[in-house]
Amino acid sequence: MLFNSTAFAQQKSAPTAYPTIHENTAGKTILQSSDRKMTLVECEEAFRKNNLSLLAQQYDISQAEADVIQAKIWELPQVEVAVNAYDPQNKKAFHVGASKEATISQLLYLGGKKRNEVEFARSNVELSKLQFSQLLASLRAQLRTTFYSLYFEQHKLTDINIQLDYLNNLLTAYKEEGKKGNVSLRDQVRLQTMAIDLTNEKTSANNNIIGMQQQLRVLLSNQEDVLPNLSDAEADQELAVKPTIGIDKVFDLALKNNADYQFALKTAESSQLFTKWQKSLNTPDINLGIAYSQNGGTFHNELNLKAAIPLPLWKQNKGNIIKAKYAEQEANKNIEVQRQLLESQIRANYQAWENQYNQYFSITTDDLHHMAEVYDGVFSNFRKGNISLVEFTDFMDSYRISILKLYDMKKEIILNAEQLNYLAQTSIFNSSHVN
Repeated sequence: MLFNSTAFAQQKSAPTAYPTIHENTAGKTILQSSDRKMTLVECEEAFRKNNLSLLAQQYDISQAEADVIQAKIWELPQVEVAVNAYDPQNKKAFHVGASKEATISQLLYLGGKKRNEVEFARSNVELSKLQFSQLLASLRAQLRTTFYSLYFEQHKLTDINIQLDYLNNLLTAYKEEGKKGNVSLRDQVRLQTMAIDLTNEKTSANNNIIGMQQQLRVLLSNQEDVLPNLSDAEADQELAVKPTIGIDKVFDLALKNNADYQFALKTAESSQLFTKWQKSLNTPDINLGIAYSQNGGTFHNELNLKAAIPLPLWKQNKGNIIKAKYAEQEANKNIEVQRQLLESQIRANYQAWENQYNQYFSITTDDLHHMAEVYDGVFSNFRKGNISLVEFTDFMDSYRISILKLYDMKKEIILNAEQLNYLAQTSIFNSSHVN
């Protein structure tokens, strides 16, 4: 016999249909007492001020700047003093008054090696700044994608809760009727299986939210759970924007702005400076000085000019130069690798965004309203006993899958747009929320 729980239907109406599936049965978003709602702008401000990885990375820049200071420092002048230890003629020990010598000398760098060392150290400062830019762009992109992913995951969870709440009440009513022999055990099992599936999806969504909130806590250096303060209108606005430029222009911007590619260029430049420095180290340095001798020279109180330079019989830095040249060649190859990787990533993300965008917006507003109308109609007819439980559960499954896929489609559109902005390191979507 088909179960027609009129009393149950009067007590428990059908859950709110799409598109207001982001609300629970009380019509309010579910929040925990420890949750903190933040806009994307607020999240980014907190991220720049508090993120520990960014704060730590800034010390690398300071260290590189200290290396420039160190590279500019010359060797200290050297002073040498010699006094008599024993005078055999007068048979006196430490006859200082009769014989003493003093020499002062300074090492002078030749071949431009000190200038080359400073230039190489300065290039490392630029590399440290680019590494900071890399980290900033990467973590900022992670923050934004996590923010939007969490927003859509919350909506999915709330919709699942609505469906599960209704299904559990329906299952309770069926069990009561089953005790009276009005419904079959098979129908109860069918509803129970559907409830288990929904519970598993709820657990998965909850775990995803926990993981995303953990990421936000780390990114913001905040121990509170953060929830996106984003209205549906703002999300729809974000969803609807298109790139203001074509894919070729996106690639040109990426070559100018992308920190990874710029790092590859600067690494090649730095490796050239390193090779130049290593070559200059083969040039011998000269040590110049002035020496005074009281009685040890040809003349009394003699003052002499001294110079010392190594004999360049072989290239003492040959191995390091060879190594530096190979590093230079590797850096030049990495430029092309980064260029190809950047181009392929941009084309792949642009196509993915375009496919998702066209697929989602091929669904008209009328299509969504028809889904909602059919949804309400199925519930109404099921309560009246006009459709069977099998028809009802089949529709519920297909409807639930469709709605969750719509959330995923919308999320992928925004995430692909964010990835394009990250690759180009600039805003290529005309939206106030992308800046």
